[in-house]
Amino acid sequence: MKVKLLSVLILFTSQFSFSQTIKGKVVFNNYAIPSVEVINATTKTLTVSDSNGEFSINAKTSDILVFVSKEHQVKKITISPTLFTKNQLVVELILKAEELNEVLITNIPSIKLGTDLKWEQSKLQQYALEKKANTPKVLGVNMGGIDNGINFMQIGGLLAKLFQKEKEPKKKIVPTISFKDFVKKNCNEDYFIKTLQLKPDQIELFLQFCEADPKSKIVVANNNTLSTMDFLFIKNEEFKKLAATKK
Repeated sequence: MKVKLLSVLILFTSQFSFSQTIKGKVVFNNYAIPSVEVINATTKTLTVSDSNGEFSINAKTSDILVFVSKEHQVKKITISPTLFTKNQLVVELILKAEELNEVLITNIPSIKLGTDLKWEQSKLQQYALEKKANTPKVLGVNMGGIDNGINFMQIGGLLAKLFQKEKEPKKKIVPTISFKDFVKKNCNEDYFIKTLQLKPDQIELFLQFCEADPKSKIVVANNNTLSTMDFLFIKNEEFKKLAATKK
């Protein structure tokens, strides 16, 4: 009896001692993530998740798998039998913090331009002094300027640009491709059916529903996979609620 029990234990441990095909799925908030690079850092092999987020790769216990995605943080796991659920490895990724462009906001006093040159000059001088006073100084370092000095050419150019920007009309976003064509180019039919849970005959109507939203033009102009998926998820919920009310 002891011999049989020992044989079973040896057989169980040996299954994870040799390289075998590991099947898994990469997700974020229960949504499948396609095109994720799955790298076995131990054996130096690589595969990519499909449109449903699924992948398969040869690995064994203690092998290190690394998951790399453009919009998500890199994740590293060590293979062990406890990671598997129903013989499948489910890997949850985390979104990267989206980098924002630096925005510089400068409080510029209102200056009325008129024929009184002395009045204009005094206002410009006051503005320059206030700006100089608010600029932090570093002790022991020459900042390359003259204390309380005034650069009228620089200030005049700054004001000219300010008034010119106020007069310029805001440019409208005009995408070079329609929203439907953009989405069809980046998402296959499986994405709509399996991920968004739409019926095949609903896909075209759903895209028309999305395209009617003015935000769809911004999505096309940004050409960002993450913002496109977020927009489709939101519109999918609105679309299903609308369809439910019409039944």
